[in-house]
Formats: sequence, structure tokens, C-alpha cells
Amino acid sequence: MRTYLVTGGAGFIGSNYIHYMFKKYGDEIRIINVDALTYAGNLENLKDIENRANYSFVKANICDKEAISKIFAENDIDRVVHFAAESHVDRSIKNPEVFVQTNVLGTAVMLNCAKAAWENPDGSFKEGKKFLHVSTDEVYGSLPDDENAFFYETTPYDPHSPYSASKASSDMLVKAYMDTYRFPANITNCSNNYGPYQFPEKLIPLIINNALQGKKLPVYGDGKNVRDWLYVEDHAKAIDMVQEKGRLFETYNIGGHNEKQNIEIINIILETLQEMLPEGDPRKAYINKDLITYVEDRKGHDRRYAIAPDKIKSEIGWEPETYFKEGIKKTIAWFFEHEDWMKNVTSGDYQKYYEDMYDTKGAK
Repeated sequence: MRTYLVTGGAGFIGSNYIHYMFKKYGDEIRIINVDALTYAGNLENLKDIENRANYSFVKANICDKEAISKIFAENDIDRVVHFAAESHVDRSIKNPEVFVQTNVLGTAVMLNCAKAAWENPDGSFKEGKKFLHVSTDEVYGSLPDDENAFFYETTPYDPHSPYSASKASSDMLVKAYMDTYRFPANITNCSNNYGPYQFPEKLIPLIINNALQGKKLPVYGDGKNVRDWLYVEDHAKAIDMVQEKGRLFETYNIGGHNEKQNIEIINIILETLQEMLPEGDPRKAYINKDLITYVEDRKGHDRRYAIAPDKIKSEIGWEPETYFKEGIKKTIAWFFEHEDWMKNVTSGDYQKYYEDMYDTKGAK
């Protein structure tokens, strides 16, 4: 049975990846989820799989070398999928040191612990071991307003925020380990994800949640910043395919072919909410464009991101499957069905779940 160590598995993308892997492989794999359970880590995201015999959770910080080394010592880890990171640009502008600590030093700890566990006496590595570092398109900086301009794996790094700089630094660390030690790894750089379990500080869940409550919808600057949107399950599938078919030491860009201005996204959400809410629902009366409120632009706000996923398609056969119109309906439907989840997250009560679940049982 192959054993996966997933860091940040209680977060948005990590929890979706774990769901995807169990849906695909069932009892053929084992997953150890390591998460520090900061504000964005929520064990309720994994409520339906927490009692599986082939799943275990360890509360630990990736910067804690002793805790991570212990996991490798007690388990024969075959694959590491490294999601754990501080990921919100606004927070990085206010507190950049936290991002450097987690994203750079935490990645160094993960690399060192995996290297120590997997390295043979002659400096080679045990067969079948792989480390996948999950990164972002933000490391490439900003594209011009040209629909023919895209980020490629060969695009020079040009990060503009403390967040993207910290992720670029962690990417470079992984590249250095691959080049220096021939450490068995891959890097993936993805575009903006959306879908179930996303913490409502990010654009799409924030707009959905605020609109349903009749709150203002904040829009940075003129709202014309362009992002490429990727449905999170498509991303999970891509990560698995890179693990299975990707060439070692390579970087793969994962994009959604869904480039839209932020203001377009907001208008689509408002229209889709109106379409999906049942007749007679009182919320239909106040969900409209009057909620849109333009605010001062974010410092260092990149104008346009767009990924060309040509390499991953040609080498591995992956391409996005979910059109934005379909994905946003699935996302909104999920939030309709999980209003308690949203209430718990926005109130902070989600953190009680760990205490209730694991203080009585003990961390598995």
C-alpha cells in the first residue's frame, strides 16, 4: 500500500485533494494528513473520511523538524504532497515574516526530512519516492493586457508581493535540491482555485457569502484585474497525474483556461445566485449590483495572470474539464448545502471541531 504524506491537508486545496484520492484509489492507498490547523485549516472539511482505517491526522507545524522527522521515522512515506503554506496576499502585506517562516523555512524542513528518510548511503534515493511541491502562478509576476501572453514554465520569476516572493523562494529551494542532490521532486504552479471548502477570505467564497447576507461586495481598484480560474477537483486530478506520469525534476503549470476580470466574476456570481435561489427566497430581493463597492487597490496588485498548461497536456494528458459556468454553479450549490460550515468558519467555531474530535480521542 502506497503511503502519502499530505501537508496542509485540512485546508481548501489539500482537503479536496484528499477527497479526490480516496474517491479514486479507495483502500489502495494510505494518507497521513499533517496540518497546523491555523485559521485556514478546518478538520470539518474531512469529516466524512476521518474514521477510515487508511487515513490518519497529525497536528503539527511543518517548521517543527522534530515532529516531521518523527512522522518519517514511524512511517514508510512513498509520496509527499506539499500544500502547507500561508496563502493570502493581503495577510502577507501586513505580516510578511509569517509567510517567510512557513513557506520558506517550512519547505526546507520538509525537504530535509524527506531527504534524510529517502537517501541511500551512496547518495541516490530509494526507488518510487517522490516529493511534489504545490506552488502558484503568482511567482511569475504580472502579464501585459494581451490575450496572447501567458505564463510558461520557462517564464522568469518576478514576484511582487511578500506572499509570491515567499512561494518563489520555496520553489527555488526545491529546484536547488533537485539540482544539487537529484532529489526526486516536481513543482506545480497553478492558477486561482475555486470550489468547495474555500475559506471566505478569497474572492469567490467572500462574494457568495457577502451577497447572501446583503453585505457590500468589495472590489479592489477598477475591478479589471484578470485571473485564470481553476476548479479545485481538476487541480487535484492534475496533481495526481503529475505524481504518476510526470518526469522527475520538472515543473508543470496547471491552468484552467478561464481568464476573467474580477468584476466579471462578481457579476457572474450575482447572476447565478439569482438564477439558483428558489422563487420566494427573500434574499433574491437584495442580491444585485448595488452591493458592489470599489475600494482602494491592493499594494503591488498584479494586473493579469494567465497560465498556458501546454506542457502538462502534451506530456501527461491533463487538461481542465470544468468550464467556469459549470464550476461556479457547483460551488454555489455546495455552499447552499453547507451553510453551517460557512457559519462555523466565519464565526471561528470551526476550530472547536478539533478540540471536540481529538481532545477526547487523541490525535490519530
